[in-house]
Amino acid sequence: MADLKLSYDNEPRNPLADWALRAAVAVVYVLFGADKFGSGASQWVQLFRDIGIGDWFRYFTGVVEVVGGLLVLIPRTALIGLLLLIATMCGAVVILCLLGRIADSIFPAFFLAALVVIAWTRWTAGRQ
Repeated sequence: MADLKLSYDNEPRNPLADWALRAAVAVVYVLFGADKFGSGASQWVQLFRDIGIGDWFRYFTGVVEVVGGLLVLIPRTALIGLLLLIATMCGAVVILCLLGRIADSIFPAFFLAALVVIAWTRWTAGRQ
């Protein structure tokens, strides 16, 4: 039976491209996550008010994005970080659609698709 392996020791075929891609993902999500801790004028504050759960959910989402971005930087935990970010983007797409903001869900859906491709590629490379 195949084992689910969330980290691997094999070197990617192109380590420079792998590092650049992981660094780009990390920068994007660390910046987006840190932005969620911003002041009352932030667009995130209004969005999370529209969700109606409270500021704690905005802070939680920010922490998850920052942690996921940092995990992506470490080769052994990159897949775990990608899966964490995929879950976050799934939530973003669903919540925006439920709020009736379908057009606003396009951006997180694009990131979701990119993260899925990156994670799938990384996972299949680790199985070889």
